[in-house]
Amino acid sequence: MTTRDSNREASLFDLYARDPERADWLVFGRRSHGDRRGFLKGAGLATMGALVGAAIPFHRSMPSGFIPEAIAASPEAIAGKDGLTILNDRPVNAETPPHLLDDEVTPTSRHFIRNNGLLPDDMDAATWSLTVDGLVNTPLTLSIEDLRSRFEVVTRRLTIECGGNGRAFFDPPARGNQWTLGAVGCAEWTGVRLRDVLEAAGLGNGVVYTAHEGADTHLSGSDKLPISRGVPIEKAMDPNNLVAFAMNGGPLHAMNGAPLRLVIPGWPGSCSQKWLKRIWLRDVVHDGAKMTGSSYRVPDYPVAPGEKVPKSAMKIIHSMPVKSLITTPETGLEIAGRSLEVAGHGWAGDHEVARVDVSIDFGATWQQAELAAPANPYAWQRWLATVTFPQHGYYEVWARATDTEGHSQPFAIAWNPKGYLNNAMHRISVRVT
Repeated sequence: MTTRDSNREASLFDLYARDPERADWLVFGRRSHGDRRGFLKGAGLATMGALVGAAIPFHRSMPSGFIPEAIAASPEAIAGKDGLTILNDRPVNAETPPHLLDDEVTPTSRHFIRNNGLLPDDMDAATWSLTVDGLVNTPLTLSIEDLRSRFEVVTRRLTIECGGNGRAFFDPPARGNQWTLGAVGCAEWTGVRLRDVLEAAGLGNGVVYTAHEGADTHLSGSDKLPISRGVPIEKAMDPNNLVAFAMNGGPLHAMNGAPLRLVIPGWPGSCSQKWLKRIWLRDVVHDGAKMTGSSYRVPDYPVAPGEKVPKSAMKIIHSMPVKSLITTPETGLEIAGRSLEVAGHGWAGDHEVARVDVSIDFGATWQQAELAAPANPYAWQRWLATVTFPQHGYYEVWARATDTEGHSQPFAIAWNPKGYLNNAMHRISVRVT
């Protein structure tokens, strides 16, 4: 696990040295009992357990202001994750360097983490339940075992990308997590079709939108939901959406929504509610947390960098744009030969990638790459090219994907106030000796 803050390790210990009980709250969301031990009402226990990688049987005896040894020894480690770069730790958000995303199926250990609140205290799959209500004919309360037994279980490779992936490159800067390139992954998800669950409940008259709620808690400790998004009913009924209870053949990682989550591929990852507890149907556009104002919205017309945009002109993001990533080799490579194999993935929201081209001369000429078909709808697509450098020197390899609608990645960022939808071409540097 790496970080962009070289002082992060010192900061963790300094924070605990200055005010250990405040540090407990800031890092884990923890409040201790009156005897300065344990976790009052379980606050912070799930987050700490996820970071150390296991439940803590004797948590009631743990002193307040205490850094578990597993974290003290490796302050940049998240149990079950490998090689991620931490952006912040309250809530925990971490991305994957591009060269660690080379697998066609993203390993659970390398799938990015995007949280808005604190992890729920109880993530026991055996006692978990999902409520489906609102404008339905038959409200449902389903255990995970009910989902498995009542509906067809399917497995799909599905791409999830954070709407703010690439925000770090905006100029002027946009506020929010400063994702670079790695808030994306294509894991193999197992669950039941969201459409089947909604059909079992029966859509009531006038339904236009879903509303999703999870069990994660607000950073403030209040009863407010940290995030509650939804999608138009037409998107919800797409057969590729899953209510997922497994990831890559195993249980969901705690930081990725265990034990139950939505996977709504092709749209911003925020639509794929984690720690899923409730889906309700509405006759209006959902107005939950992170659905209103400027959250997950972009201007409905092109704007200049830094231009102020009225909230009335901001539209909800639906399908994500076409994009590609160079996953091999890692940028900064130095080679002695003249040829190089370059590979990566492409994806395109609700569409497929039609072609990927690469350039070694700053976009003056382009070479078409070999492109594989997706394993199933909404899986990213593998591409491969061999480039030949004419002489020694410094080169950049650029990748540009084009989708089935004819949309191609731009060179420059289409700036917007919140830093969403950066699908500018990815490039790596190569030095030929």
